[in-house]
Amino acid sequence: MLKQIIVLVTLSVAIVLSMSYAQHGVQWLIGAHDWVSKLLTDVFSGGQAGNLARGLIALLSIPFLVGLVPTTAYWVIRRHWFPYFMEIVWVVWLIQAGALVVLYKAVA
Repeated sequence: MLKQIIVLVTLSVAIVLSMSYAQHGVQWLIGAHDWVSKLLTDVFSGGQAGNLARGLIALLSIPFLVGLVPTTAYWVIRRHWFPYFMEIVWVVWLIQAGALVVLYKAVA
């Protein structure tokens, strides 16, 4: 438990010291989400089902694409499946979903 507390404090200090970089990363995630969502506007209708499908695909595509980058590099080097693919997808999805919730709350 002491190790986890030390890691938590260390990561918190790292985030505080690199806050501008973290903000750029979150802005990139939101911008990529908006781009995918606008791109899919032509594919799906403007109804409730179309908006739901468009939002779902936009929310899921960015974490999978971000997770594919280290997975592809790992596969090229090691010729094995990357063991932490879904963990990366979940972390990116949680960050993106949290940023979207905060952004939606600020707009609404």
